[in-house]
Amino acid sequence: MSAKMSADMNASPPAVELTDLKVGFGKVEVVDGVDLRLERGQAMALIGESGSGKSVTLRAILRLFPEGRSRTRGGISVAGRDVLALSKRELADFRGHVASMIFQEPLLAFDPVYTVGRQITEAIRRHEKIDAAGARQRALALFERVRIPSPERRLDAYPHEMSGGMRQRAMIALALACRPQVLLADEPTTALDATVQIQILLLLRELQRDLGLSIILVTHDLGAAVEVADRISVMYAGRIVETGTAHQVVLDPHHPYTIGLLRSRAEGALAKGARLQTIPGSPPDLANRPAGCPFAPRCFLAIDKCRETPPSLSVGDGHLAACWRTEEASAAYRAGPQPVRAEAAA
Repeated sequence: MSAKMSADMNASPPAVELTDLKVGFGKVEVVDGVDLRLERGQAMALIGESGSGKSVTLRAILRLFPEGRSRTRGGISVAGRDVLALSKRELADFRGHVASMIFQEPLLAFDPVYTVGRQITEAIRRHEKIDAAGARQRALALFERVRIPSPERRLDAYPHEMSGGMRQRAMIALALACRPQVLLADEPTTALDATVQIQILLLLRELQRDLGLSIILVTHDLGAAVEVADRISVMYAGRIVETGTAHQVVLDPHHPYTIGLLRSRAEGALAKGARLQTIPGSPPDLANRPAGCPFAPRCFLAIDKCRETPPSLSVGDGHLAACWRTEEASAAYRAGPQPVRAEAAA
């Protein structure tokens, strides 16, 4: 890469940048001050337990929540565009063309009364000046790209006539139909069997590399995150508690919650037959969010200081953790599995 090309990339805006993002419903802040930066051509995974705010963050990027029943504050920038400042018309052009989403359940995302091919061709014609025949050829090429067998016949199939894995591939084709710069994937392998899950993850990674896509993948599966992502951000109670490269987060975690997630996987056991550890307690009630660190009531390293909200501290090159005891957490992880007991600050 030439020095000029490198300088141009550095001068370009990031693919996605969230600044102090807050998303609320009623009196509850579901996303509470998220800062996130995704560079062009990168893939990032958002991981965490159900209810941590991952999917809400993703949908906020496309402004999918009704304005009268939700509130979104902070900054959302996608490919240099201020998403919160877009008019309804501009937003309609933005969705699909600049940023697109793979939804968790494609059977619900597709309209059941139209063929899959018709829905994809309509999306293409909505954003580009192209006739029906040209749009169908593009849709056919997309089906071939995502490796749907008998693609021409499947274009004329209804969603219920396709298997779960095939529908998910068709959903990916729909998301790519208008050549977006940013692809948002909301748990795209949920309810698929293990073999199909691997196929879908490998396909996403291949598409990201070949097309230069920037991807944010929401998942609760650390294996999926490592397979697809360059960077991983760990969410808890609407906040990002740790972020770094996949290598940093998985091999050298500095937040007790990340350690809990890693040790709760079978792959995290150090010896055959070792007892699988779990994180004690339950995620907090966001309507009554605890003061200070929201993970403190479940944390095995909690001290009185945890009553204060920790900042995101640098623990390495681009590796941040929002914890007062990052060094103790890292040392505990390196020492191997120990009894995990919540020591909420008294």
